[in-house]
Amino acid sequence: MRVIRFADETSLPVLAALTDDNRIYALPQRDLMELVREAEELGVSPLALIEKEIAEGAAPVGVPLESLTLLTPLDAPEVWAAGVTYERSRDARNYEATGGKLDVATFYDKVYDAERPEIFFKSTAARTVGPGQDVCLRSDSSWQIPEPELGLVIGRNGNIVGYTAGNDMSCRDIEGENPLYLPQAKMWRRSCSIGPAVRLAETVADPYRFQIACRIYRNGELAVEGTASTGQLKRRFDELVSFLRRDNDIFDGTVLLTGTCIVPPNDFTLQDGDRIEIEISDIGVLSNTARKLVP
Repeated sequence: MRVIRFADETSLPVLAALTDDNRIYALPQRDLMELVREAEELGVSPLALIEKEIAEGAAPVGVPLESLTLLTPLDAPEVWAAGVTYERSRDARNYEATGGKLDVATFYDKVYDAERPEIFFKSTAARTVGPGQDVCLRSDSSWQIPEPELGLVIGRNGNIVGYTAGNDMSCRDIEGENPLYLPQAKMWRRSCSIGPAVRLAETVADPYRFQIACRIYRNGELAVEGTASTGQLKRRFDELVSFLRRDNDIFDGTVLLTGTCIVPPNDFTLQDGDRIEIEISDIGVLSNTARKLVP
């Protein structure tokens, strides 16, 4: 079972259940975390509450998913991200930091093997966009890429409520110039997207079997394609969540992006008009178009 949000004819957000056979049912709750809290109060799981509401006559949506104007599946108050959680990510960061000297050890090697993971603040609800919306290219960077990642939707008690797809837009040149520039390399207007749905955690037998694909189209033609699996992760999800929560206040519906294993070729940078597709099995396709920011 997946949960989505879409804009109705008056542009108001509607929460809906998306079944595995692509039937859509409008739900009475205003957002995902309201549904989760209501389920907790009733002593049932979110899936059980959704199934109950469908059985009791939740309104079916009479148009196909492709016809809906999808929104972010939730208004995540904060989006955090983990870095260097895959070997491919470590190698890419080393390439940036050393100018291509892959035989030189760096602090990225250290954090890859360290007990403490790299976790950084990525975005807020106001900076995060949903399916079909534009992501922005930073005006002072000439080497930018998307980073396709599985996102964990975290409840107020630190529990993983569900999984979504995320795009952690990154400036490789800014981060490679100096690690202290990481916030500028990662965080700017519309530098993050999530969606198109949240797969409820209780419906996922093994979260380390998600298949991830990234496709970048330029002038309508496929320019870059890559695939990966969450089974390639160096870190466990509960480990990442535990470090994020350590001495930290976590707001209901926080999203934690878990790192990328798909990195475009080193000579590739996003251009204005490129379309980015991030597909995660059993979640869906998150599609955004890159647009230049005007300084």
